[in-house]
Amino acid sequence: MKAFAPNSPTYNPYDLLRVYTYYRTLLGAVLLLMFQGDIARNVLGNDHPDIFFYTSASYTLINFISLIMFWRVQFLPSQKQLFSLLFIDLVAIILLMYSSGGILNGLGYLLLVAVAAGGMLLRGQIAIFFAALASIAVISESTYRYFTSSLDNKAFFSAGSLGALIFIIAIAFQYLTRKIRSSNEEAIAQAQHVEHLQKLAQMIVERMRTGIVVFNKHRGIELLNNSARNLLGLPPEQTSRLSLRDVPALDHKVTQWQQAKKQYSPILKIDNGLSDEVKINFAPLESDENTDTLIFVEDNRAIAQQAQQLKLASLGRLTASIAHEIRNPLGAISHASQLLGESETMSTHDQRLIEIINSHCKRVNQIIENVLQLSRRRMAQPQQVHLNSWIERFMEEYKNSRAEPVDLKVICLEPNIVGQFDPGQLHQVINNLCDNGLRYSKIAGGRASVILEIGVDEKLQRPYINVIDSGPGIAPENMKHLFEPFFTTENTGSGLGLFICKELCEANQAFIHYRRTEDGSSCFHIQLAHHERAL
Repeated sequence: MKAFAPNSPTYNPYDLLRVYTYYRTLLGAVLLLMFQGDIARNVLGNDHPDIFFYTSASYTLINFISLIMFWRVQFLPSQKQLFSLLFIDLVAIILLMYSSGGILNGLGYLLLVAVAAGGMLLRGQIAIFFAALASIAVISESTYRYFTSSLDNKAFFSAGSLGALIFIIAIAFQYLTRKIRSSNEEAIAQAQHVEHLQKLAQMIVERMRTGIVVFNKHRGIELLNNSARNLLGLPPEQTSRLSLRDVPALDHKVTQWQQAKKQYSPILKIDNGLSDEVKINFAPLESDENTDTLIFVEDNRAIAQQAQQLKLASLGRLTASIAHEIRNPLGAISHASQLLGESETMSTHDQRLIEIINSHCKRVNQIIENVLQLSRRRMAQPQQVHLNSWIERFMEEYKNSRAEPVDLKVICLEPNIVGQFDPGQLHQVINNLCDNGLRYSKIAGGRASVILEIGVDEKLQRPYINVIDSGPGIAPENMKHLFEPFFTTENTGSGLGLFICKELCEANQAFIHYRRTEDGSSCFHIQLAHHERAL
């Protein structure tokens, strides 16, 4: 016996077989009760009452046992077992018909139900073979009765008609069963295809780097993918039904968007999310006000980084062309001043003017070199940087590259600090900040000293680097212009150093700002992207 699988991908007639077993059990019980109650005495068992009683009783008992098995065990018999069950029906009905007077009593027409069930339960030629057996049995019973007792010619006509009807029923129900099986297989195939598309769509939504949130008119969240969960800082283990009230900042922006009734793309500050800032966009799924609303959640750092790369590419092309145009006349001016300085008749006053020209030519040339360096800079390639070992190597290389000894101290507040940054560009940023710090600390106190401090922000869980010096610091009126290009407070500076540092940080999804320490020292604070959260 083959166990029944409720979710079988093929046609399974178990339910039909169970209904037919109910019918068989009820049929045998009704015939037995009618016989015992002397109902239809002239029809049921009028020729051989003993045969009718034992046949109906045995038939009812067999059907009752079969019904219990189908109800409790839930198995689907094989084709041989199904044929055996139907053959029992055939034998029982023929015996009941024989004991009740033959074909003219009408019990033979019960074979039509058995043949119809055989056409639906049996496959191929087995169903036709069963119909042939039923027809032969009916005609054989009539022939036997003809030779053993008087029989009207109408009985042969009835037997022949019933035999033909048996074949018609078998063929019709077999065709109907094939159509049902074909339709069932098509429906299952379509259901499997729809299920595959649903799983595919769900997988695509879950793996999208853009966060997807769908909420209903009651502000209950209907859909939330992993990216949105991470960007909004929601715990992954939370399985209960979420609502916008679980993200107060997002709920407030939704209220503002509903009141504004126009294009609205705010920026959210997220403390414990994948990013410090996320950009959200709203899109109603339908024009109805009560419909669900779709929210796109994007990492604003990644958007800013892409914009920054485009800006730097355009700026690089522009500055490269300008620097090229300036360098040619600058070279001519510098060469002319050198030739003029070789004159033997030049006065002291004119010699001073030549020195001024050469000094400013060198300064302009340095600006051009910085601009060309900015335009030639390669795209950022962030990777994991183990800051504890990296900062030690940097300190050693930096000291070896300086002609005079410097006081450079490193403070590691935590072990095994890992950040996300392009190592070459991080070296360029820290090198530039150390140069500035050493220069200004020497001007202020006569001693060039810088402290490099690395740690992890407790709130954001992001690594940082502090470059601290004892210089005079930045005046409050200059703070807003600190990272602007070509802004400088020195006559010899190009004003591009801090601007390049800021651009490099933003290209690596980090940020830099200036602040004062508790003891009043100048500090440039660089917060790097987390090595597991950076995109």
